[in-house]
Amino acid sequence: MKPEIIETRTLWEGRFLRSILITYRNARGDIIPWEAFQRIGVRGIVAVVPFTAEGEVLLIKQFRPPLGKYVIEFPAGLNDRDEPLEDVAWRELLEETGYRADTLRAIAEGPLSSGASTEILTVYLADNVVYAGKQTLDDVEEIELIRLPLEGFHKHLLSLQDDETYLDLKIPGMFELALRAKAGES
Repeated sequence: MKPEIIETRTLWEGRFLRSILITYRNARGDIIPWEAFQRIGVRGIVAVVPFTAEGEVLLIKQFRPPLGKYVIEFPAGLNDRDEPLEDVAWRELLEETGYRADTLRAIAEGPLSSGASTEILTVYLADNVVYAGKQTLDDVEEIELIRLPLEGFHKHLLSLQDDETYLDLKIPGMFELALRAKAGES
């Protein structure tokens, strides 16, 4: 027997998030309740792995209230305007870093937290990005741009973590996927 969703119902809904109860039948036939959350009005999430022509990788550092700390991550954003995901990636790269790419290429897609969330992330490679002007951040964003060399990237990345700053654990995997795509291996 294949697992089957029987019912999904809303437990609680706020301005941006909704708590849901998913009732499903597992492969053994057992009925299981499962709590999860959804973003309201969001049709996908993007992250961009930007490489400069000078051999750098761009990252951002921003305060994340749910964690009470700063997080180093790739530029990313929500599709909350019902745009094509690629358009969201172009926009978020420019807004959060001030850099523009000639081309973007989708290199991966998958869940962010499959046990708790319905969110799906699409990752884009932006190669040979160039500075186009200052960041244009949303009112709630305070983002510091970080440039790391490709050479020794992981060592430099690890040096950024401290008591006040987490590293997004997706960075190494997205970086490696982007390197392979850049080299034509994907």
